[in-house]
Amino acid sequence: MPAITSGKVLVSGANGFIAAWVVRSLLEEGFSVRGAVRSKGKCAHLQETFASYGEKFELVVVPDITQDGAFDEAVKGVDAIEHTASPFHLNEAQPDEFLTPAIKGTVGILESALKHGTSVKRIVVTSSTAAILQVEKDPKTFSELDWNEQAPRELAEHGSAVPTITKYRASKTLAERAAWDFVKKHRSEITWDLVVINPPFVFGPHIHQGATPDVLNTSARQFYTMLTEPSSPAVRHSGSCWVDVRDVGRAHALALLKETAGGERIIVSAGPYVWQDWLDAAPDAPKYQKGVPGAGKDAVHQLRYDASKSERVLGMTYYTMAETARDAAADWEARGW
Repeated sequence: MPAITSGKVLVSGANGFIAAWVVRSLLEEGFSVRGAVRSKGKCAHLQETFASYGEKFELVVVPDITQDGAFDEAVKGVDAIEHTASPFHLNEAQPDEFLTPAIKGTVGILESALKHGTSVKRIVVTSSTAAILQVEKDPKTFSELDWNEQAPRELAEHGSAVPTITKYRASKTLAERAAWDFVKKHRSEITWDLVVINPPFVFGPHIHQGATPDVLNTSARQFYTMLTEPSSPAVRHSGSCWVDVRDVGRAHALALLKETAGGERIIVSAGPYVWQDWLDAAPDAPKYQKGVPGAGKDAVHQLRYDASKSERVLGMTYYTMAETARDAAADWEARGW
């Protein structure tokens, strides 16, 4: 499909941490945006945040993304879709609490696009590196060619007894698989192509509604807690990979603007970290933890992602750790946290 440089884009879960930045990135690129939220109560903050864009930003209510035909009306008249709505938390939950919204929400929006999205040319789905990684004995660099076969297998074998993180990873893997399978099955019918964006942990400032740190999404809350509350050396030397939320938002916009992105699975990652790295990058103020400065520089990173496709296909460049720490801290302080 050709690049999409104008028109209206539907963004599901528009009040989310990532989705709000997707909305902003699209508006900044000149697109009109139709944001989908679960209730009218989610509308006021977004309307205020994007008021300067006037009629280029609108909201619709989709109460339950797991219901058949949930997006049938929302997809009408849009040129592209950015599907971001999917649960991510580490609270104890049954597998279906992850699987049902992840899989049915993803397949449901594709079905609506097939039936009613007559002007849709591209759909971008927010997946995760959780659908890519597997727990390995030795350090490994993963790419878009890798799939997390481990989590779905463990879930199938042990059910609700598996750790919550395994349930989440299985849901992301199965939902993304379902999206690609849908495209393959309906290739002769659809008028759009698919792009999947796979970020790791997402940090940075937020523009979605959040009155206190307690209501932040999982990754943002963990980021805030690690920088502001004491932790053990063992925790400070654990880590993963990360990306700035603003880069994730920009990647979603670029996935429409770049013709060659069509049909691609794309990792967006700024690199690995241990938490001590973030303590070193945090502003020099009493509020922020110091740990043992410099102690993370020799850490062995068990996990890395090859993000070269994002640079090659999307033209991505990434915020640095220092920039993300600075801007996140400025956001917290502006909110009186």
